[in-house]
Amino acid sequence: MRCPYCGGLETQVKDSRPTEDSAAIRRRRICPDCGGRFTTFERVQLRELTVVKRSGRRVAFDRDKLARSIEVALRKRPVDPERIERLVSGLVRRLESMGESEISSEMIGERVMESLKQLDDIAYVRFASVYRNFREAKDFEAVLGELEPRPDEDAETDELAATRRRVPSED
Repeated sequence: MRCPYCGGLETQVKDSRPTEDSAAIRRRRICPDCGGRFTTFERVQLRELTVVKRSGRRVAFDRDKLARSIEVALRKRPVDPERIERLVSGLVRRLESMGESEISSEMIGERVMESLKQLDDIAYVRFASVYRNFREAKDFEAVLGELEPRPDEDAETDELAATRRRVPSED
């Protein structure tokens, strides 16, 4: 493994352990040339994936790019980082398990939106606004119409409505 600081090729592994979900091995490394310390992750890769862009261009699938786009959608949302990692790992596993080596960017985007819709409504709308290239407010309205009320939200709405019926107006 090449040192990210000095480019040395003889780095040494000081510690290895599985990640929380045991989907990867975390390795702490040190470079004997410069003394730099860094972490690497080793994951199972079922097959090499190629992404077919809308323009027809083909690029290698980049797990980190997928993770960054999901993290941007989830920025400042109350979602545990480990849950985000599980979501990304699950998406990559599903893509690799499809049996195809070429996958359209549209399919990846739709899968991400499905996952975000289950995880966090705000992140889903954020991702959809970029992925679907929203241009007007009505584009947001259409996506918001796709969201289903969550069970706890229904209870809050019913409770609020009942409170309003019980409290006489002061008009």
